[in-house]
Amino acid sequence: MSSDESIIRAEGITKRFGDFVAVDDVSLRVVRGSIFAFLGANGSGKSTTIRMLIGLLQPTAGTIVVDGIDVIAHPRRVRDHIGYMGQKVSLYQGLSLRENVEFYAGLYGLSATQLEDRWGALRERFSLGEAEREKPEDLPAGVRQRAGLALSTLHRPRVLFLDEPTAGVDVHNRALFWELIQDEADAGVTVFVTTHFLEEADYCDWISFIDAGRLVADASPSELRRRFSSGYVIHLAPGSDAGCERVERALAESGLAAQRDVGGVRVRAGELDARTQDALTRAVAAAPGTQLTIDQPEMTDVFRGLMRAAAERAAERVA
Repeated sequence: MSSDESIIRAEGITKRFGDFVAVDDVSLRVVRGSIFAFLGANGSGKSTTIRMLIGLLQPTAGTIVVDGIDVIAHPRRVRDHIGYMGQKVSLYQGLSLRENVEFYAGLYGLSATQLEDRWGALRERFSLGEAEREKPEDLPAGVRQRAGLALSTLHRPRVLFLDEPTAGVDVHNRALFWELIQDEADAGVTVFVTTHFLEEADYCDWISFIDAGRLVADASPSELRRRFSSGYVIHLAPGSDAGCERVERALAESGLAAQRDVGGVRVRAGELDARTQDALTRAVAAAPGTQLTIDQPEMTDVFRGLMRAAAERAAERVA
């Protein structure tokens, strides 16, 4: 990846609190316009890393550049380029949502005309018209989260940091929220997100996982599945024994080992690369009418494998 492609570049960042090393030599690259998941358990160093990236905490060592700005040298300057939303949405109680919007517009230096144009578009897009006169404490959790995301994008930031944005939100509103996040990425905004819901990592283009202050994974979701799971389970159901035989032969000719299963043929694949997809296409063509289903490894299972591998590496270092 070239430096032009990455809007966030962190090299060897370390944070010590006395003798305790909270973050240990972490390097990150985040591609412009991507959705980047930064995952880790409580106490892993995740929040400390984010605070360093947005200029709220000075690292003990390392370098950080966000949107071309040296964050360590100019921590305040970078804040004009980023939006931030934590799991506790920063809406002031006692003020209506509209009053909160006007307050943040003042902080961002938006003129009255800019505010009306920008908020008018966000209010419609995030379905916040009916909530505008309500106070945050009177709003449902899902509406508060949408309002928080809208406010974090009010000044059109180029990078959006979302720290546990769907915490406490029901499944339906989580899905809606991720649609809005995808819209931001499609518009060219880079999204750096943390989440405790591992299945949400599938919405992301890249995943970094931190454990005990060290990165233990840094790859795409498909690559993590390939490395830390038993692979995809593919089931082909031709509907007859003769069809199963033709499907098995076609798969064998492509180098894929198949097993008879209830109602058809089962095959495992480490990844759905072009070779595997071509083999499946030929197998289905060998028995017209074959139904194809693909079960991908659950991300929770992938992370169990990842953590087992990380524990084994840690044990080897101690030995």
